[in-house]
Amino acid sequence: MSQASRSTAATPVIVNFADNRLLSALFGEQDRYLARIEQKLGVSVNPRGNQVVITGQVGARDAARDVLHSLYERLKRGDEVGLGDVDGAIRMAEAGEDDSAPVGNGATAAVPQIRTKKRAIQARTPAQAHYIAELYRQELVFGLGPAGTGKTYLAVAVAVAMMMTGKVDRIVLSRPAVEAGERLGFLPGDLKEKVDPYLRPLYDALYDMLPVDEVRRRLDSGDIEVAPLAFMRGRTLANAFVILDEAQNTTPVQMKMLLTRLGERSRMVVTGDLSQIDLPNGQMSGLRDALGKLEGVEGISMVRFSDSDVVRHPLVMRVIRAYAAAEGDLGLAQEPQEPRRRR
Repeated sequence: MSQASRSTAATPVIVNFADNRLLSALFGEQDRYLARIEQKLGVSVNPRGNQVVITGQVGARDAARDVLHSLYERLKRGDEVGLGDVDGAIRMAEAGEDDSAPVGNGATAAVPQIRTKKRAIQARTPAQAHYIAELYRQELVFGLGPAGTGKTYLAVAVAVAMMMTGKVDRIVLSRPAVEAGERLGFLPGDLKEKVDPYLRPLYDALYDMLPVDEVRRRLDSGDIEVAPLAFMRGRTLANAFVILDEAQNTTPVQMKMLLTRLGERSRMVVTGDLSQIDLPNGQMSGLRDALGKLEGVEGISMVRFSDSDVVRHPLVMRVIRAYAAAEGDLGLAQEPQEPRRRR
């Protein structure tokens, strides 16, 4: 390295913050967020009053500055910051993305934030930013990839945001109840009690974005509907935001049935993971079939996530990679050629 390069790398970046009251939340308890930035980016971050001094290699130093700016803007808007938000800001800064602006009437890769009544949902990876943009832009979006990448959660968040702003009148959430073969009669209880176990993840996402009483009220009024895929047959879903979760467990007939339910002024999102097919051996996945037939069709977007987009506990990413390595599929972007049962 030349003397000029060493001098450039050693030049510190000084970041100034106008509101000292936000700094404790920005730095984290015992400066744990600053320590996280240091660990992930290989820089030194030292707070001095209302300033932070960052030293390190030029690219890492600038990324750390962008992370702090992004988190500070989040706090200025009144949003909370957690360790997951710090990790997300680091991923976005490393990719050169701007994750500080909220989604308004449209969306681009530079505005990957969704506001709901209970919280603001922030894109934590470039793929998530692209996915959110496509959810606002296209009428039919496929979200594909491993567990923990936010495929369904972000789709529900956009659906709630669109309902709040009047862009859609209702939300329809559906899953195939494959484990019971969609023959639910042998389960105890009424119809709602029979299907709820398969739809619980969708309820959980709703409760994370809307007050409990509002979710219940909208469920009672029909503004939000959560139902098994089998109940969609014969309907036309107009003025609605429709989400099909766990779509890898549909048959081609079921998938075609749902896709043709789309009515006027509606949007549809189909999410799934082709490495987690629960259909009987030899049964073609409706998701795989649809991807092969609809690739390149105008008005349809297909967003693919990888294990690097997992935003749950860091151990989840390592588990996914370990399973992929054992199956001889290190990339996880390559879809299995034959359906296989979940391990």
